[in-house]
Amino acid sequence: MKKKTPGKVGIKDVSQEAGVALSTVSHVLNGTAPISAEVRARVLDAARRLGYLAKRQQKGAIASLSTLYLAVPNGNLPHVNTNLFSWTMLSALTRECERRAIKLVPHASEGDLSAPEIIAGAQTCGADGIILVHDHTPRLIKGLAASGIATVLLNGDDPSMSIDTVVPSNRYGARLAAEWLLSRGHQCILHLTWRGRSTIRRRLDGVRDALLARDLSPDACEVLYADGYEPGHGEAALSRYIAARGGLGGNTAIFCAADNLAIGALNALRAAGISVPGEVSVIGFDGVTIGELTTPPLATVRVPLDHLAAAAVQTLENRLAVHAPDFPPVRIELACQLIIRESAREVSSK
Repeated sequence: MKKKTPGKVGIKDVSQEAGVALSTVSHVLNGTAPISAEVRARVLDAARRLGYLAKRQQKGAIASLSTLYLAVPNGNLPHVNTNLFSWTMLSALTRECERRAIKLVPHASEGDLSAPEIIAGAQTCGADGIILVHDHTPRLIKGLAASGIATVLLNGDDPSMSIDTVVPSNRYGARLAAEWLLSRGHQCILHLTWRGRSTIRRRLDGVRDALLARDLSPDACEVLYADGYEPGHGEAALSRYIAARGGLGGNTAIFCAADNLAIGALNALRAAGISVPGEVSVIGFDGVTIGELTTPPLATVRVPLDHLAAAAVQTLENRLAVHAPDFPPVRIELACQLIIRESAREVSSK
């Protein structure tokens, strides 16, 4: 049989060379199904030897991500069990890498994340790309952007627009919650938040957008800052607020910037003898599973955590496939969903 030239090699030849089905080759090259690392390596090796891999890569049509380096601030690692949002998202990222047979290598750091350390770690393990979670420190992003290693910022903002970013639609998600409350008679809304990252501040922006859309003053939403995002922080902040005012100061709804804070708010309201939703409605943000188990079940803005993880990996693969260093960074926002449960109701029905 006449040997084919690289330009004429097709997926069938790769299938025969690797000893696998055509569908398996397709899944490996397109990242469309979970394939074991051993089979994936065999298919890619066959495609490389036959010249098919180079042809596909030139066309930007192959999922070429095999090793991913993950950098997460210590405070957001899964062992910090109060950060249910991060735990859920990182678990989803791990599952997505397993599904795609991508080796996930975590960055080990005792202190703040450092660009030189992350870059060195990624190079040591032969990573094809980096996913940076939460931390959008300008110096860190600048260093990673200059490294030449494909990097995606997951759940963070990059005002410099230096690297690809994947985030939930924090602003519009919060606006959904505020619009729901306003449309149901809540004119005085207390926003319980903390002085966190810019992604958290976008949630306050969304509340104010909803007020402005109804020709209401942004001051119609009072902002209460907790010392952090943990349930205890939310409980302490709202307890102090209630004690200082002898109640809720006329607010009929509390919109919390995180489910953790909302859980703390429910505890504070229960301790103060304030009925939810009889006297005040409470809505959280994140959609972590524990919100379904609170008393009453917590209304929330659900963040598509599984899809965020998948989008981050896909964005990294897309960046590797482009083969054009000057192609502009992209920002992807995933829609959030308002989930109404028993902790929220109309003012008129109270």
